[in-house]
Amino acid sequence: MFSKVLLLLLDSVGVGALLDAAEYGDATAATVPHVLERYPDLQIRELRELGLCQIDGLEAFRDDTEVRGKYCRLASRSRGKDSIVGHWELMGEITDAPFLTFPDGFPEELLQVFCQRTGAPGVLGNCPESGTAIIARLGEEHERTGKPIVYTSADSVFQIACHEEVVPVPQLYEWCEIARDLFDEMGLKLGRVIARPFVGEPGNYTRTANRHDYAAEPKRQTVLDVLKAAGIPVHSIGKPVDIFAGRGFTSSEKTKCNAQTLELAEKAARERNGLIFANVLDFDQLWGHRRDTEGYAKGLEEVSAAIPGILEALGDDGMLIVTADHGCDPTYIGTDHTREYIPALLWHAGIRTENLGTRDCFADVGRTILDVFNVAAPDCLPGKSLFDKSELP
Repeated sequence: MFSKVLLLLLDSVGVGALLDAAEYGDATAATVPHVLERYPDLQIRELRELGLCQIDGLEAFRDDTEVRGKYCRLASRSRGKDSIVGHWELMGEITDAPFLTFPDGFPEELLQVFCQRTGAPGVLGNCPESGTAIIARLGEEHERTGKPIVYTSADSVFQIACHEEVVPVPQLYEWCEIARDLFDEMGLKLGRVIARPFVGEPGNYTRTANRHDYAAEPKRQTVLDVLKAAGIPVHSIGKPVDIFAGRGFTSSEKTKCNAQTLELAEKAARERNGLIFANVLDFDQLWGHRRDTEGYAKGLEEVSAAIPGILEALGDDGMLIVTADHGCDPTYIGTDHTREYIPALLWHAGIRTENLGTRDCFADVGRTILDVFNVAAPDCLPGKSLFDKSELP
């Protein structure tokens, strides 16, 4: 059997609208197809070799590239289209009821209690807005008053932005922990509280790499919990450890950008055993939400160029699974995530090429990982493995 699996999650790299996408306002969203339409000469040969353009719905982008792996697209059974919903379903937690969103801002009662518990002199913002935009708009007033900038988005998030010289990062983290507890106490089903520290001067503020997410905790056992209980190391690169509130991981590393994530993923594939769960985040936070199609396209080229080194690092006893958690079509209206199928591209030495079609649950990825490590899946976990043990020598 295999000693390691690298789960490379390309955050928001969806491959076409789900059948229920119209219910979410995403009827014609298609992240990868629309990027390829805009940039038909995109240099992604290595992703093509893994089967990306052979997936159902991407027929228009196929060429004569020889494919070496198994590939398919996965539909979501969960309600919602954010990072928690997608990551959790991959690991076997179906979200039956969506997390709450706050399009009109947060309740005044909640903010009053938040200020009482944190000692904050009030808050600024309290509205849905782009993080960079609201920091540019309210950063100077925040510096003058010491009031944190509180804002949300189309996702279920309570975000707190503070200048690192006004509210030190440890204090901001403490405030986020208080907010997380407060939402839970009030019975408000919030996905994440996010610390958004920034630095700089008026007109030139920049967010730092000290972001930290405080996620709701899965209510049921996930694949990560099962692996850890079986003695399989589970290593997070980037945000997965935050998305699962730390549960199921045995080690973790923070990252600042896609390049660092890919570098750490290759290093871990060379040096570690067990599950390596890496989130390649810039697709979502830098290009998808900001509707930067050119940046998105260049990001796909960057990932594709990193694939050969990753495969060499995995060697004969490793498996690569490339997937996503939702869409965020940079050509689409608005700035929200988009409700899409996600890809699942599997590679290991000697793998037989196969189109696995369209499947009905993200959790097939998690079941595959359990199968690869020969760990029994609890009956409560959904999904069906994509892995064929009969191919092993």
